[in-house]
Amino acid sequence: MLEVVGVSTYYGQIQALKGVSLSVNDGEIVTLIGANGAGKTTLLNTICGVLAARRGDVVFDGQHVTKLPAERIVRLGISHVPERRQVFGEMSVKDNLILGAYHRYGKEKRAVIDRDLETIFELFPILKQREKQAAGTLSGGQQQMLAVGRGLMSRPRLLLLDEPSLGLAPMLVREIIRIVGELRDRGTTVLLIEQNARAALRIADRGYLIETGRIVLEGTAAELIANPIVQSAYLGKGYHHVS
Repeated sequence: MLEVVGVSTYYGQIQALKGVSLSVNDGEIVTLIGANGAGKTTLLNTICGVLAARRGDVVFDGQHVTKLPAERIVRLGISHVPERRQVFGEMSVKDNLILGAYHRYGKEKRAVIDRDLETIFELFPILKQREKQAAGTLSGGQQQMLAVGRGLMSRPRLLLLDEPSLGLAPMLVREIIRIVGELRDRGTTVLLIEQNARAALRIADRGYLIETGRIVLEGTAAELIANPIVQSAYLGKGYHHVS
């Protein structure tokens, strides 16, 4: 579904991505792990068109999207849930969700979008309870659910998730990670950035390790869990996986 081929992205003269290549197959959860500043968010922003790659190519479902603006990429089926949620705080929960489907209005019947809204409420019942509440008054976990729901309202084939568990209590981290797994079961392909490598690798099919703008390891989730480098740097000393 997604091929990133030799992508290099810069901030001015500073090179953030150095020939990054990875792939995501239809129906997978692929996780990208690495330290802060390694280039994870830069990669997602490059895929979704917020940043322009200076070299390399991004191909989505056979179409080259490297030079396309972000709004075109959304219409093709890639939705980005950014780091730190970025909900519209003064708008209601429902209006935030409706904004996620902005490009669908005029092309689809309102009843279809309304059904998708009800699907989001089924996935996140707390949002139904708070649909008229200002998004900025929600808890951090509820705002994260809202951000994911807003991304899903565009009906993406590929969902880019940037640190969905950031700043959340452990119980909410488990819930968010469970929901990511459920999204795959519902047919959404996911590219997941998650600093909590342990949680991400539990649900991922495959993964990549990025360090200082370069992919340095790749493999199945089981292979990465078993890798001594990943264990030492990202899973904690003596970590072992129990399925």
